[in-house]
Amino acid sequence: MREITHEQIASNAITLHVASCGPLDGPPVVLCHGFPELWYSWRHQLVALGDAGYRALAPDLRGYGASSRPQGDVAQYSSDQLTLDLCGLLDHYGYDQAAFVGHDWGAIVIWEMGKLHPDRVSAIYNMSVPLMQAPAPPIGTYESIFADRFFYIIYFQQVGLAEKELESDPRKYVRTMLYAVSGEGMSVGPLPPAAREGTRMLDTLHPAPEHLPPWITEADVDVYARAFEASGFFGPLSYYRNLDANWERGRDISTSTIAMPTGFLTGSLDPVRLMMPGAAEAMATTLPDFRGITSIEGAGHWIQQERPQETNEALVEFLSSLR
Repeated sequence: MREITHEQIASNAITLHVASCGPLDGPPVVLCHGFPELWYSWRHQLVALGDAGYRALAPDLRGYGASSRPQGDVAQYSSDQLTLDLCGLLDHYGYDQAAFVGHDWGAIVIWEMGKLHPDRVSAIYNMSVPLMQAPAPPIGTYESIFADRFFYIIYFQQVGLAEKELESDPRKYVRTMLYAVSGEGMSVGPLPPAAREGTRMLDTLHPAPEHLPPWITEADVDVYARAFEASGFFGPLSYYRNLDANWERGRDISTSTIAMPTGFLTGSLDPVRLMMPGAAEAMATTLPDFRGITSIEGAGHWIQQERPQETNEALVEFLSSLR
């Protein structure tokens, strides 16, 4: 088993914490986590990719963990800044291109990377969140769909509101979130719709049991909890506050720009499938070199942590097809 190493690097006028594994001369693969996660979400993949001969790099994205966390300016977390951070990461290590792998918000950032900087991306293998092609700014659409009902993305829009809730007990929030949208949590069944007024995020999630599922330990939860206790949630939540600005930036960029080889991995119980029905399948007709969907039965949203062996096999198979 190869060792995971850590360093702080300069990129796009900020500092990124990067975990890495594998031979220095191996083909580079950049792993981008989602919300509320860290580089640590890729702990199983870093080692597997390193053992397979790849140079795997997993940053804490801007606003997370030991990376820079600009405060007060929501626009610091827009797609142009997030993708420039990744370009700076490539520049630091001397790579013209890399294969990019994203999960959840990391997947969204990588789709944006494919649109805004396609020359820096040799391939994309994303997880959970397929390419989104909204016909109008997303927040207004969500407002219309959900009206007076609670929807977490709308709840996240007001600066300070969600921060107050989540920062009051980061460990409880992360522990609940990791369970609630996992395969085990989704198997319990959906909670009934809640009114927007007076509802908070934790009100909409199944509480975690005393004993967590075997794929996540209390020590794992502690890693996330300590990070968010130190960083707070302004940066991570501000990713959601840029959805309309990101849409405006990319609205006129054709999906044909994402011409590099692409693949997709999902869990059969991932709630994103319910939120975006048919979106994953649509990529076969909108992306020029789409190489298919792998669905892992019974897995939920945290697919690379819930099912590391199956994820590693699918990921290495995709990457091997590029050589």
